[in-house]
Amino acid sequence: MALLDVRDLGVVFKRKGTRPFTAVDGVSFSVEPGQTVGLVGESGSGKSVTSLALMGLLPKRGAEISGSVTFEDTELLTLSDKQLRDRRGRDLGMVFQDPLSSLNPVITIGLQITEVLERHRGMSRKEARVEAAELLDRVGLPDPQRRLDEYPHQHSGGMRQRVLIAIALACRPKLLIADEPTTALDVTIQAQILSLLSDLVSETDTALIMITHDLGIVAGLCDNVNVMYGGRIVERAARHDLFERSRHPYTHGLLQSIPRLNAPRGEPLTPIRGSVSDNIEWEQGCAFAPRCPNATDVCWSEPPELKADDGRMLRCHNPVALGDAVTEGAL
Repeated sequence: MALLDVRDLGVVFKRKGTRPFTAVDGVSFSVEPGQTVGLVGESGSGKSVTSLALMGLLPKRGAEISGSVTFEDTELLTLSDKQLRDRRGRDLGMVFQDPLSSLNPVITIGLQITEVLERHRGMSRKEARVEAAELLDRVGLPDPQRRLDEYPHQHSGGMRQRVLIAIALACRPKLLIADEPTTALDVTIQAQILSLLSDLVSETDTALIMITHDLGIVAGLCDNVNVMYGGRIVERAARHDLFERSRHPYTHGLLQSIPRLNAPRGEPLTPIRGSVSDNIEWEQGCAFAPRCPNATDVCWSEPPELKADDGRMLRCHNPVALGDAVTEGAL
């Protein structure tokens, strides 16, 4: 049974004097306990806005949210601010993209962790401090007792990211959302953070939504993958199926653009042409059509529907042929 069930989620940003902008358009997916689900796509595809909508962190003014987000039979979109605050931290945790801007620079690390424990778990200040040190030790921060009295600027990017994970896990949430948790970190720290998240999911049966543009992260961590483009899901499949037989031209392009260690010296990369801003409205046709090598007239005039196709969900008029869909060395 799904822990989180998202149905037809839509987010439209409106500002006086400008045309409304649809950032998320009819997104649906579900997450089960102990499962890791990926939201993948380039910057601007709607991944982070989706996560903020799930957490109730979008501004009340200027953002119109529609659809349904059900968590343990509770509709999150209809909860009051107070009810959401009770849920966030206790049942729903989030690791934000930028650890430096997500932590308060003038408050010690210890206080930022203990306030969560006091607020949601009813601990005393002394008990919370002991628990905070244990959390920092659990996420691999050296000398955790001393770190409690330090400030964010005294830590490296990887250490700050571990602090964010400790805060998100302080109340043992049932669902954890990680929004680009390895951005701007070197590869060794990335590997440590991903290993930490994987261990925490397996140990606590926490459900994890991993938001990333890095398909290498997806290959090693996610069970199911949702590929987003232009605010909509264009392909959904199990991890191995997606990497072995990517069918949507956008997914195929993302995989083909990954550098490979076994590639011959001097072999050029195969990037996706254009940028994420080169699109058309979904109501007009396929948003990916201006960048798609498989685009035909129907792609410019008829919006594709998300339909079952070969054991996956696919939104495409002209998918990649099965003979061309195998991506060697992707896993």
